[in-house]
Amino acid sequence: MWNLKGGGKLIIFLIAASQLLNTFCSRHIYPETSFRNIESRSEERKLRFFLNAGTGKSLNVNNTSSSDIISTAQQYLGVPHCMGGKTLKCMDCSGLLVKVFGRHGIQLPHNSEEQARFGKILTGMDELMEGDLVFFIRSYSTHRLITHSGIYIGDNKFIHASSRQGVTITSLDDSWWNDKFIFGTRVFE
Repeated sequence: MWNLKGGGKLIIFLIAASQLLNTFCSRHIYPETSFRNIESRSEERKLRFFLNAGTGKSLNVNNTSSSDIISTAQQYLGVPHCMGGKTLKCMDCSGLLVKVFGRHGIQLPHNSEEQARFGKILTGMDELMEGDLVFFIRSYSTHRLITHSGIYIGDNKFIHASSRQGVTITSLDDSWWNDKFIFGTRVFE
């Protein structure tokens, strides 16, 4: 078919196999239709890149329970928002998770997109349980896919650091957040 020497055929085969496997595996494990609120080809590419970079990392939660995490998070209600913050003076969304989990000896990165790599992905809001982490897209302009994180507390609500209200509890039915929810992750089994 092609007039290539053995090594050339092998290289072409490996490239083609890699591309097919990458496409097949990511679609098979994470069907496109199961993710909410992906509206553009750009977001689809970012999602595919995010998934291919790795998810499902385990988080050593020791003997900590989801109710312990929620109780600790509620102690930060009212703390003002500031980008990059993770103190009582001010904190951002990923900083809240770093601080809350850190109080229980659990290390999380201070970045929502990296936090989303931990636990089992839950694509539907109806799958969420207390203590699950929730993730959002398009909450501000950036090259990253995931721009916001929080902790699901039950009753269709989550606790997070809002840029307008600081650490607060918000309903997932809120049209702003509902439109931006992409998935949750389960770090407690």
